[in-house]
Amino acid sequence: MSRMDRARVEAAVRELLLGIGEDPDRPELERTPARVADSYAEFFSGIGTDAVAIAREGTVHAEDGERGRLVIVRDVEFRSVCEHHLLPFLGVAHLAYAPGDRLIGLGTLARVLDAVASRPQLQERLGEQVAATIAEGLGAEGVLVVLDAQHQCVTTRGERQTGSTTVTVAATGSLADVAGRAEAIALIGAGRGTDAGHGASTGADA
Repeated sequence: MSRMDRARVEAAVRELLLGIGEDPDRPELERTPARVADSYAEFFSGIGTDAVAIAREGTVHAEDGERGRLVIVRDVEFRSVCEHHLLPFLGVAHLAYAPGDRLIGLGTLARVLDAVASRPQLQERLGEQVAATIAEGLGAEGVLVVLDAQHQCVTTRGERQTGSTTVTVAATGSLADVAGRAEAIALIGAGRGTDAGHGASTGADA
C-alpha cells in the first residue's frame, strides 16, 4: 500500500501556492494543503499495491462447461492521474478475457483496474498493465483492455479540446491475435449506437 508522506505533501502545496503568487495563510487557502493531501491519498492509493494478488484472490476454479469462451465487462468507470501534468483523466474501460481453468469475479476486475489506475500513469501504459495483471493473476488464455478517457491536460490547457477523448487498446495471448481481438472489439460495440435496441447480447450483460 502507498505510504504517503502527508506532511511533505502539505508543505509542497504550500510552496506551490507561494510560487504562483498566492498567500497560503489567507483564510480561504488555509486548509487547501490538507485538502490536496486528502485527494492525493486517494488518487495515488495504488502505489505499492499488489494488483496481481487482487486478481488472483478474486478467482474461482471452473469446469469445462462452466467457463464460456469469452467474458466481456463493458463501461467500467475509472479515473487516474496523468504523470506529465498531474491532472486527472477519466473514462470507461471495456475488459474482456478468454478463460483458462479459472474465472474472475466481475467486481474484482474493477478493483484491479482501480489499483493500477491509482498511480501516476500514462493511458497507454495503464491498459498494458491492467491486461498483464489480469492475465497473470487469472491465468487467462487472452485479455483485452480498451480504455476511452478524457484528459484534463487536453481539455483544460493548451488547445482546450473539450470534446476530445483518447482510446487505447491492449491485448495479450489469444486476444492479441487479429481475429480474437477483432471479435472481442466487435462484441464490446454490439448493441450500441442507433440500433442499440436490436444488438446482440454479450457476456457483459449476464
